[in-house]
Formats: sequence, structure tokens, C-alpha cells
Amino acid sequence: MLLILQYLIEQGHVFAVKMLICWRLFPLDNNSKYMANNIMYSDLPFSQACENNKASILAVLQHAFADCTKVLEIGSGTGQHAVHFAENLPHLNWQASDQAVYLPDLTERLRRAALPNLPLPLQLDVTEDALPAQQFDALFTANTLHIMPWPVVRQLFVRLNALCAAKATLCIYGPFNYNGRFTSDSNQVFDASLKSRDAAMGIRDIEAVLALAQQQGFTLKQDIAMPANNRLLWFGKQP
Repeated sequence: MLLILQYLIEQGHVFAVKMLICWRLFPLDNNSKYMANNIMYSDLPFSQACENNKASILAVLQHAFADCTKVLEIGSGTGQHAVHFAENLPHLNWQASDQAVYLPDLTERLRRAALPNLPLPLQLDVTEDALPAQQFDALFTANTLHIMPWPVVRQLFVRLNALCAAKATLCIYGPFNYNGRFTSDSNQVFDASLKSRDAAMGIRDIEAVLALAQQQGFTLKQDIAMPANNRLLWFGKQP
């Protein structure tokens, strides 16, 4: 059945997609569920990094966002995180967002996921676009700070309070330097690769990121070691 549905999807049959969406409502063993998800999104952009880190990030968010209700994800990319977290954190309304260029594929992934707590994504560029009218009690972003030029990182933090409620949780995932030093050889290689693409990219110093957060009233609650030399920074803000 999975192979038949895959063929139908490849041929552009929307009915097959609808069958897969309905199929997800019924119990499947882990292997069948993995195969079904792969088929369901096989024609959309895919990030292996998201696939690798989503379980470890979810384990932290289950605690960090336990008392939250509305999350804004900044820089949702392929949407793999949004779908996985919304599916496994049903008490949250997970609002994905990204720049206009990424919205078509992101929107399509979320549409296919058809989760009740996962609305279609918002267009959001922290340097240009008007901010969402609604406010959120949780903010999440993954692997964005080393892609954004540093002035844009500063702009992101300046706009945080316009996006969130008076009491809010902020979680940031990615690699960071400590005391101006890389935490691993692989991170140093990754940083060089980023800078070869764009000199404005690069792994950020955690001290500079903490200073930006503190300026906006966010206090670091936990700095959590994650697989592959990444960190998850868990901040809180009180009224």
C-alpha cells in the first residue's frame, strides 16, 4: 500500500496525499509511520539536520514549554521541526514563520500535516515585515543565529518584546562559541564553511548572545548540551 501511495503522489494525485493524512489517524508501527511520513513529504525540501536533532530538542521543549500555550517559531525552514513539535506537543498552538522565499514549500508541508494546532505559516522577516498582531508566550528558533548577519541577530532580539507576552519563554538551538573559542574541531570547520559562503555568517559567541537577551529582559535559565556540539539556550522573562 505504501508503494502504491508513493507512486500516486509522484504522479500528482492529491487523493493519495489525503489518504496519507487520514492514515496518520490510525495506529502504525514505527517503521510504517516513518515510511508514510517520508512518502507524504518526499517532493518537499528536506533537512537531515532537522531529522537528526528533532528528538533531542523535543525532549527539552517538553519541559521548557510545559506551561505555554502559543509558540512562534522564527525561521521554520523546511517545517520539519514545526510538524514534529506540534504533533508531539498538542497543548501548544505552534505558529511557524519564515521569509517569503521559503513560504511556498513550508506552507505545503504544514498543509499536508493537517494538525489542528499547526496553522499555516506567517511571513516574517525581522528586518522588514510588519510583526504579527498576536503575542506569544513562547518563542523558538533553531540554527538561525549563525546564518543571520550579526546586525540582523541584534534586530531579532530588539523585536522580541513586540512578539511575546509579558511572561514568556525563549529557546534558541544551535552551536555557540565560549570565551571566543570553538567547542569542537567540527564546529571550527563548520564556521569556516559558513564564512566561505558569506563572511557575515558564523558561529556566535554565547556571551554576546546572552547580553542581547538580557537587554530585552530575558534571563538564562539553562544552557543545555545537545548532540553534535550544539546547545539549547532556555531563557525566561517575567512581567
